[in-house]
Amino acid sequence: MSSHQIPPIQSSASNKQAEDRKKKRDPILNLDKYIDKRIFVKFMGGREMEGVLMGHDKLLNLVLDDAVERIRDSENPSQMTEQTRRIGMTVCRGPSIILISPLDGKQEIENPFVQ
Repeated sequence: MSSHQIPPIQSSASNKQAEDRKKKRDPILNLDKYIDKRIFVKFMGGREMEGVLMGHDKLLNLVLDDAVERIRDSENPSQMTEQTRRIGMTVCRGPSIILISPLDGKQEIENPFVQ
């Protein structure tokens, strides 16, 4: 008997799957073009904020500088007030973000569904 062991046989399909896992995947949303630009962020629960995008990661955690939170009306939470609160530099947790929009070219329109 020989002391040599035969390596397990791998199919070409499993080799391809292993290679695919090793390849770096492109992110779905590329925010690099918005670095150092003002963006608008909306969160679950209704909070809204805008600030200068300083950085982000693959989970869409954002670092905003000069951030300003828009305050909702306490009597009617579906309405925003003109009040704002200065936050400064902040980290926005990616899983709680529902919308990211550049402020450049953004235009607010009247809601056609409100009666």
